[in-house]
Amino acid sequence: MSDSEATRVRIDKWLWAARFYKTRALSAEAVDGGKVQVNGERVKPAKGLKPGDRLSIRNGPYAWEIEVVGLSDRRGSAPEAAKLYRESAESRSTRDEIAARIKAERQSNPFPRGRPTKKQRRQIHRFFEENE
Repeated sequence: MSDSEATRVRIDKWLWAARFYKTRALSAEAVDGGKVQVNGERVKPAKGLKPGDRLSIRNGPYAWEIEVVGLSDRRGSAPEAAKLYRESAESRSTRDEIAARIKAERQSNPFPRGRPTKKQRRQIHRFFEENE
């Protein structure tokens, strides 16, 4: 193994170790699906990362713009995982705004709790029968 190969880690392993995805299979699927870009380019899961690479990661409504600072192919604790990358201030503020908006929307329209009661089911059936 050459010296340059020893300083590289597969992107799917790194995303899993940095705790962006719960499983390595999910991280590989995200890379294949184009949700992860390295230095502005779409890559394959076997692409080797090195310190200094810039990643764009989309996961649900959130997006990260990060720079790889450290390499690891082993999943550790969250504080250790946070040391593997540096997130831009703009990326962090955008994610915080999205999280606040989602939280506000959830409070104005809360999810129903559990299954409908018998009375609520009757109302639902009546509503659909009237609209047919």
